[in-house]
Amino acid sequence: MKGRCANCNTHISVRYPVIEAVTGVLSGLIAWQLGDPYPVLLALFFTWCLISLTMIDADHQLLPDQITLPLLWAGLLVNSFGIFVPLADAFWGAVIGYLSLWCVYWAFKIATGKEGMGYGDFKLLAALGAWMGWQSLLTVILMSSLVGAVVGSVILVLNRQGRNTAIPFGPYLAAAGWITLVWGDQIAARYFQFVSP
Repeated sequence: MKGRCANCNTHISVRYPVIEAVTGVLSGLIAWQLGDPYPVLLALFFTWCLISLTMIDADHQLLPDQITLPLLWAGLLVNSFGIFVPLADAFWGAVIGYLSLWCVYWAFKIATGKEGMGYGDFKLLAALGAWMGWQSLLTVILMSSLVGAVVGSVILVLNRQGRNTAIPFGPYLAAAGWITLVWGDQIAARYFQFVSP
C-alpha cells in the first residue's frame, strides 16, 4: 500500500508500474494491428524481449546474449514458415544486420581509437533483420539513429555531460524495430509517396 511492498514495506519505484503499463499498451497495439492469432503471439514474444533489452541496456549498457541470441534464432525459425517474411529475406536480414553495425564499429574504432558501440547492438540488429527481413534494416537504422541523436543530445544538455558520455543505442534500435514490425509497410509507403515525383 502507498507505493510500498505489502510484505517488506520497501518503497516500490514508479518505473515498475510504468513499464507494466507500457507493456500492456504495446501488447494491445500488437493484437489490434496484427489480428491473426499466430503472428500476434509471436509478435508479443518479440515485443517483450525488446522491452527487456531496452531496460537492461538503459540500466547497465548491456544487451545480454541470453536474450539477443534466442531472439535471433526465433526470428529465423518463425520465418522458416514465412510468418512475417520469406526465410531467405530473414537470413540475409540477420547477416546484413550484424555486418552493417560491425563495419560501423570497426570504422569508428580505426578512425578514433575508441569503441562506439557494443557487440550486443550487432546481435540485436541481426535479430531484427531475422524477424523482419533485410528490407526493414534501412528503416530501423535511420529511425534509431535519428531518434538516438536527438534524445542523446537532449540528455547530454540536460545532464551537462561531456560528449564522451556513453549513451546506450539498444533502446533506440528496439523502439525502431518494434515500430517497423507494426507499421513498417505504412512508413515505407508514405516515404515512397513523398519522394516520388
